[in-house]
Amino acid sequence: MIHTRMEARDWSLLLLLSLIWGASFFLIGISVDQVPVMTLVAARVGFAALALWLICALSGRRIPRDPRIWGAFAVMGFFNNVIPFSLITYAQTGLPAGVASILNATTPLFTVLVSAVVLSDERASVMKMVGVVLGIGGVATMIGLDKVAGHANPLPNQLAMLGAAVSYAISGAYGRRFGRMRIDPVVTAAGMVTVSTLMLGPVALAANGWPQGIDAAHWLAVATLGVLCTGIAYVIYFGILSRAGATNLSLVTFLVPVSAILLAWAFLGETLGPAHLLGMAIIAAGLSLIDGRIYARTPRC
Repeated sequence: MIHTRMEARDWSLLLLLSLIWGASFFLIGISVDQVPVMTLVAARVGFAALALWLICALSGRRIPRDPRIWGAFAVMGFFNNVIPFSLITYAQTGLPAGVASILNATTPLFTVLVSAVVLSDERASVMKMVGVVLGIGGVATMIGLDKVAGHANPLPNQLAMLGAAVSYAISGAYGRRFGRMRIDPVVTAAGMVTVSTLMLGPVALAANGWPQGIDAAHWLAVATLGVLCTGIAYVIYFGILSRAGATNLSLVTFLVPVSAILLAWAFLGETLGPAHLLGMAIIAAGLSLIDGRIYARTPRC
């Protein structure tokens, strides 16, 4: 059963997911210096698949044999990995991580729209739409909307980020079926990234050949991106999706830039200014509107 209002456990996991995915923008920014786009994307899902099947083997989880399940993995992998990973990695060849995260924060807007069309229990409401707009505005306030409009940010790269957001919205709505099919989140994540690897591997080899001249530090960044920011993150992702739904899950894109800024403040000594605090307050207001809990009428005795 999908709960339109998330429980404390789901909010905690959403925050953890935002921390992990916040690190992914940093790791992609490091990796694209040496690793070609398609090679990076294929290696990312490849490392994730190896890690997740190792977890399945050690924990005794069974590999699904039903072709329909693997077909569903393929569709999910295409919209949740192949398209968005390729577009995001390409986008970050010309966009700084902050701008990429602003554009990525449009994911809940597209998710509300897609879910309203295809999911009967996730209908859009005025309060949700206002909350989504507030959330995007909060992200832009924190990072600076002027950065998106800057001439140094090529339009094709910005469109690529928006395309990734649309693809994530579609995958979030489609992925709801795995909860109904009662497939373990670890197995779901492993199957999805495995099919994605099979799709992307040949493309990467055809486009870039066998990877050469990549040093150990960059391979470590790619491996971390795959194992932690993809494999482990997707186990959390499918757990939240099965309980809280696509719209609630997409809220992580509001929290990713918040996590990145707070981590930079805590560990790198970066300044936490008034714009950051205002943006976080706006995001909090948007999240509260989408959740709707504190605005619900108290039943009369």
